[in-house]
Amino acid sequence: MKKTKLIILTILVALTSYGFTTYKNDFFEIAKQIEIFTNLYKEVNMNYVDEVNPAELMNTAIEAMLNDLDPYTVYWNEQQIQNARIQNSGSYTGIGAEIITTSESILIKNLVKDSPADKAGLKIGDEIIQIGNIDVGDYNEDAGELLKGAPDTEVILKLRRNSATVTLTLKRGIVEEKAVPYFKLLGKNTGYIVLSKFTRSASSEVIEAFQKLKEDGATQIILDLRNNPGGLLSEAVNVSNIFIEKGTTITFTKSAIEKYNQTYATQNKALDTQIEITVLINENSASASEIVSGSLQDLDRGVVIGSRSFGKGLVQRPKKLNYGTQAKITISRYYTPSGRCIQALDYLDGESIRKDKSEYAEFKTKNGRSVYDGGGIKPDIEVGVEKESKLIKALKQENLIFDFAINYVNQNKELSTENFKLEKNTIEDFKNYIHQKGFKFESETDKKIEELKAVATSEDYLGSMKPSINNLQKELDKKKEKAFEEETETLKKLITENVLRKLGYDAAVYTYYTKEGEVIKQAIAILNNEAGYRNILGYE
Repeated sequence: MKKTKLIILTILVALTSYGFTTYKNDFFEIAKQIEIFTNLYKEVNMNYVDEVNPAELMNTAIEAMLNDLDPYTVYWNEQQIQNARIQNSGSYTGIGAEIITTSESILIKNLVKDSPADKAGLKIGDEIIQIGNIDVGDYNEDAGELLKGAPDTEVILKLRRNSATVTLTLKRGIVEEKAVPYFKLLGKNTGYIVLSKFTRSASSEVIEAFQKLKEDGATQIILDLRNNPGGLLSEAVNVSNIFIEKGTTITFTKSAIEKYNQTYATQNKALDTQIEITVLINENSASASEIVSGSLQDLDRGVVIGSRSFGKGLVQRPKKLNYGTQAKITISRYYTPSGRCIQALDYLDGESIRKDKSEYAEFKTKNGRSVYDGGGIKPDIEVGVEKESKLIKALKQENLIFDFAINYVNQNKELSTENFKLEKNTIEDFKNYIHQKGFKFESETDKKIEELKAVATSEDYLGSMKPSINNLQKELDKKKEKAFEEETETLKKLITENVLRKLGYDAAVYTYYTKEGEVIKQAIAILNNEAGYRNILGYE
């Protein structure tokens, strides 16, 4: 009897071991590495020659570990968790300003109209140099945090405005940022809706705008998702559901872990499955924006216009940790209804890797049109001014376009938003401006030339190679000058946007789009060409 029981027990243990071998091996390896790390962390803190800060040391360790993964897998402290909730809600306590924190000041990049910052008299382009009795330049942490506080509390700000010093009192309050900041009937029958983010109210705001536009006579719709960074997945599905019938797959996710493989379909009756739609996207349209534009494209429900979207197709899920902290961990990837992966990049040892065009895979839309992966959503109609070159990105990174626009407004006091157009010599003035600021665009070829010089110097070849290298550099400089000229229209567009925002908030920029925007012109043209519209979508 004992022998029989022993045999049965042995079989059960063997079966259990067989079923959970991988799990046990992983668990043992994790436990082993945690034990090694814990001992090392303790020994360093107890025995290092200089005094160390345990919290800072741990933060460094966490950041170094996560740097080997994708940039969206992050550790959040309590404040960062609160910031994420604010971003998704669209309502928060603060001042209602988009800021850039520099080493010396806080730059006001944008303002929400009628927000506490706006009511206090802050202007786009202002530089806050003192908050209360604290000089921003002397503050070692994020000075932007000093602007936050309880509703109805006041803070005195000292700022620099066009070379003058201004002092004002700001009263903090509740800021409501609309997901749909602008909608309008263009002409007699084209409804234009801007969706700037996917907060909890995104779909309800789009529905409200859509119904109002239809009442006013809209028989076709432009949905503008340019510069929309994304937000809530549920709202992406709900926005798509406005135009797509109930029970249709909008996106699905794939993961190495079975429980994270999910399909997201429309849950409600659509408002209108027949109205013709164009969707506008650009390189800053990401995540939920790509789910909406990708689903409408794959289901041949609308024509997508602009430039290839950002390509953020990784799904994160928050995991609660100790002491009110969280980890936001990438668990899967998004796919469009046709099976395209939205994600543009893979990550290996912390480095981003983009697919070569030759590796793009072909997929088919509902009507059999060919679409391709490779990251992001490729528009049906591409518009050049929406694609940002490395030169444009470098100029934006250093805020040179923004700074030039602010100076332009300050030097031209008579400007107004009505029928505004840049002067003919503006681009030449801009070139002179960035030259004075010491801007130097360093291309990848520039970097390689510098590497060549370094290697040639180390091998004592530079003397004989110098004339050839100098000629190469001159040819490159000519190419870069030509590249600048090719960006003239994009620069005009970006400078104009910044000038109008300074003069009349975001609403002035959207109004400019509706009057002069090349993308909207193309959207209206294709909507007014029924045969062309249907041909693009594969109906004829």
